[in-house]
Amino acid sequence: MINAAFHPIGDHGRSSIRFQASRQCGSHRGFRRAPATGVVYAVVGAAIALSWFILIAMAVRGADVRTPGLSAPGDDLLRQLPALPLPAWLDQAIALCLAPQPLEGGLWAQLGVLAAMWSLMSVAMMLPSAAPMIRTYCEIADTARAKGEVVVHPLVLVGGYLGVWTTASVGFAALTIAVQQLSTASDPLAPAQGLAAAAALGLAGLYQFSGLKAACLKKCRNPFSILFARWSTRVVRIFRLGLEQGVWCLGCCWALMLVMFAVGVMNPFWMALLGVFALSEKQMASSLPSRVVGAILLVWAAGLLLSAV
Repeated sequence: MINAAFHPIGDHGRSSIRFQASRQCGSHRGFRRAPATGVVYAVVGAAIALSWFILIAMAVRGADVRTPGLSAPGDDLLRQLPALPLPAWLDQAIALCLAPQPLEGGLWAQLGVLAAMWSLMSVAMMLPSAAPMIRTYCEIADTARAKGEVVVHPLVLVGGYLGVWTTASVGFAALTIAVQQLSTASDPLAPAQGLAAAAALGLAGLYQFSGLKAACLKKCRNPFSILFARWSTRVVRIFRLGLEQGVWCLGCCWALMLVMFAVGVMNPFWMALLGVFALSEKQMASSLPSRVVGAILLVWAAGLLLSAV
């Protein structure tokens, strides 16, 4: 039983139980998935796809209205794409994101829609990198369900994880407005210029070498030990476990999100690139890729700094 991990058994017994569970979770032979697992994958996949659809639609709108001197990488390609059909309320939200000054509703309205935009970016970029965590929980849950145990739905874990990124999105939205106030650009989502871009890239590059980054990445790379040791049949505890996993993920990737300020907040090509890197980084045991990317970001920051002086 999975709950045996919480009983006062010896270290040898605990290791044996975890080894058996690990074998069960690592293989699908003779293993029947619970129906809830398919639902989780469908919901998560649909959320990611919908987020990308809306973000690409926003990027196309942004490329169309952006002045040539403030073009972001990929704008020429985006302008070749047809305008995707969107409801009127979403068009209004996009206009509010792209406006140089707050529209109806004032600054708080702009903060709200920018936070929603960053939340969509978090779902599109970071939720795929949580796939190992979600898959691991589903497999442990399937094992428990097959043994007749009560299981908290995996979407509760996902909800806790996204709760952290939704909260962080408010901070990124406030930073977007702050950068806009200090910038001469008419588009708040256009690439930051000069010192602001160099600062974003430099901070992101330095963080790749930090001990905190390494500690958070270690937690993200080994979800099984955490999820199994903290297993619970209580909804609140699983939601809290999702929050904890979200904090570790935020600790890994918050600085990479700053790169978006240097390349254009709504740049879908960089969103895809950073999303793929975040997923790959959590799958690799070596720290070399993180350090290589950190070095590239620092060199890039130095180049922008020299050109701005």
